[in-house]
Amino acid sequence: MLRLETRPAPSTLFVALSPLIALAATVAIGVLLFVLLGKDPLLGLRMFFWEPIKSAPAWSEIGVKATPLLLIALGLALCFRANVWNIGAEGQYILGAVFAGGLAMHATPDSPRAIVIAILVAGTLGGMLWAAITALLRDRFNANEILVSLMLVYVAEMVLAYLVYGPWKDPAGYNFPQTVTFASPTKVPRLFDGLRVNIGLVIALVAAAGMALFLFRSFRGFQALVGGQAPMAARYAGFSSRAALWTALLTSGGLAGLAGALEAAGPLGQLTPYVPVGYGFAAIIVAFVGRLHPLGIVFSALLMSMFYIGGELAQSRMQLPKSITGVFQGLLLFSLLAADTLILYRLRWRSARKAVTA
Repeated sequence: MLRLETRPAPSTLFVALSPLIALAATVAIGVLLFVLLGKDPLLGLRMFFWEPIKSAPAWSEIGVKATPLLLIALGLALCFRANVWNIGAEGQYILGAVFAGGLAMHATPDSPRAIVIAILVAGTLGGMLWAAITALLRDRFNANEILVSLMLVYVAEMVLAYLVYGPWKDPAGYNFPQTVTFASPTKVPRLFDGLRVNIGLVIALVAAAGMALFLFRSFRGFQALVGGQAPMAARYAGFSSRAALWTALLTSGGLAGLAGALEAAGPLGQLTPYVPVGYGFAAIIVAFVGRLHPLGIVFSALLMSMFYIGGELAQSRMQLPKSITGVFQGLLLFSLLAADTLILYRLRWRSARKAVTA
């Protein structure tokens, strides 16, 4: 029979291989799922793994989806490394879009092009403000940041709904819950004519490089890592746990808010109740699939973007439900958690005569 045996030391091989094993398991289970649903499994795999990358416009859409995922996941990686469990990045993303949209909707066609910078800064501040609520309650009252940040997501959704159904609703919008379309000077510049990908992707890649430098080449980043992995050692060295908490949450909230601002002033061009699409929760998977490392997160954000686009294509071309995207995201996460078991444990086959290492 098979049994798990604790390894003397964590396996560095499986640290590298477990994301690939998880992806392979996700594909295998996905094929079985398509068969059970009575769909062509090869067509299903094509929707998820070939159609999103077959042309320049397809890659452009991957860039559009990957930008918010990458930004949010970078901030979450810092939080998780610092042992701060920010589960409410979706709310910080929404508040970033609200702050950015509130500024953008009051711009005019004659506004200077530099207003885009102010809009992105406003979104960043909005995300930081929302994350600061969690940091304050954790710092002053020792409130559980998981519950606080998660509950604030629903508050953020209600704030957005109040604004687009109420004071910010476009009076010429036929009573639809939406703001006015933002003036052209507020739109985030696109990288290529005819493609939707914008400079947000460049900003996200620069943020990934900056996060790598912060985590692995700065003293403040070292403090955050030590505080998260060895709190007793951090206190002995005189590192401030409060500083690590506030740094992690404000950075994470700011990046999520920036993602919301880029989305509102980029592909959306206005605020609607449908701004929240789950990027803040999907970015948790992105962060862990990327091993909480900025470089790994870049690749996992691209993979998750393929799942988003593949799910949309599967809905339109294979008549599958919208939830198929979430199913693949969940499969990837649980497959990764299962594969990570091999980092600390190894499989042994125990027979009556001998045990053979699997």
